[in-house]
Amino acid sequence: MSPTELAYRKTALGGASGFGLMIALYDTLAGDLRRAAEAERRGDIEKRCRQASHALLILSHLEDWIDQGTGGELADLFKGFFKSLRRRIIEAQAKRSPEILEEEMARVLEIRAVWQQAESRGTTTAAHVPGLVQAPTYPGSSLPMYERNSSRWSA
Repeated sequence: MSPTELAYRKTALGGASGFGLMIALYDTLAGDLRRAAEAERRGDIEKRCRQASHALLILSHLEDWIDQGTGGELADLFKGFFKSLRRRIIEAQAKRSPEILEEEMARVLEIRAVWQQAESRGTTTAAHVPGLVQAPTYPGSSLPMYERNSSRWSA
């Protein structure tokens, strides 16, 4: 990210709402995935690893926002989405697949668009955001993009 772009983002985030901050994180995540895919295509493994690592860091920040106590079904859907996204980023690294990174970038941008719509409608909570309650599916299939099961275990 160039110094000009960084300064722009800092200025834009100065007065951002909760949705605005969420959208900025999704923008950053999608950008990281795009740059990682581009780096893989160029054979720049160091940059790909740096971008993928940053994407995983942003993903952990998004996970921290999930309301663990009263988040309900929506929180469970996001947990599943984030778990799937993390797994796919790691898979893309192992397989050296820019295609997987681009597929995941498209999924991130879909969720980002829903947050953008919520912000423009003036929705006050994620529970009232249409499109977030429905689990995204693989193209041409009714199978969810991530598992909905949650196993509990302790050591």
